[in-house]
Amino acid sequence: MIAKCLSPGGKIGICSPSHIADREKYGRIAAGLRERGYRVLEADNLYKDTYGYLSAPRERAADFNQLIADPAVELVFFGGGEGSNELLPYIDYEAVRRNPKRICGFSDGTTILNAVWAMTGLETYYGQSPSLFPDISAYDEEQFRKHLVEGDIKKHIPNSPWQVQTAGAGTGILVGGYARNVALMLGSRYFPIDRDRKYILFIEDHEQFGGVAYVSAMLTHIELSGFMGSVTGLIFGNYSDEPHPELLARLKRLGERYGIPVVYCDDFGHGSNHAIFPIGRTATLDTGKPELVY
Repeated sequence: MIAKCLSPGGKIGICSPSHIADREKYGRIAAGLRERGYRVLEADNLYKDTYGYLSAPRERAADFNQLIADPAVELVFFGGGEGSNELLPYIDYEAVRRNPKRICGFSDGTTILNAVWAMTGLETYYGQSPSLFPDISAYDEEQFRKHLVEGDIKKHIPNSPWQVQTAGAGTGILVGGYARNVALMLGSRYFPIDRDRKYILFIEDHEQFGGVAYVSAMLTHIELSGFMGSVTGLIFGNYSDEPHPELLARLKRLGERYGIPVVYCDDFGHGSNHAIFPIGRTATLDTGKPELVY
């Protein structure tokens, strides 16, 4: 299921599943979106700090459900932080099925994006957050427009060299996001592993959050879940501004172990490029070209 595109001048609903929104910062975000012709709706609990570090899970879920239920909202948009997994029991998945719309998030938002697709079949979009506005780069704005406004993109547009770790080609359903969130939700009721399906996994992490040993542990957690047996290709996003040979070697070992193509790039993640990946869309990763088409 694919929702209609965000129309020029359409309404964007903003919520914050993983952090307390700062009024001044979000004021600039809203201004940046309005400068580009969009209308903006801030969810009712956006600025609440019920727990001191976050608002209550039901409050954050109510914001998400509010934006889903509002017929005028065409894009639900949110960023990262910590704690989005707390929302999963309170999301109105039936309302998502009745009111499909574009949903885009980033980082900790990984959990919601994958759960919504797994529970409803609605394609969601990983890679950008409201914080990119108003100072969004030309590449990021192109990604926003092509995936969320035009919606006719058939091939990933790179903005960095692709470093092939293991060669080959594979086809499957795109899933993924921030490495820790992917690892922790695999096998849960909100993201069950379907052994009869094949997947292209895209994941990212950054050295500001953990060293290579930490990333390796997350990869191992994914392996222990049994999910890698259904993965036909892997794309890893920006980890550092400088090449990290230990990480590349770890990715190469992973690809060789499962006989799948693996590439590293700086197109997405917590770096300067924020490509969008459509979760739930069938794609082919071919490292011989190299390219990702869908």
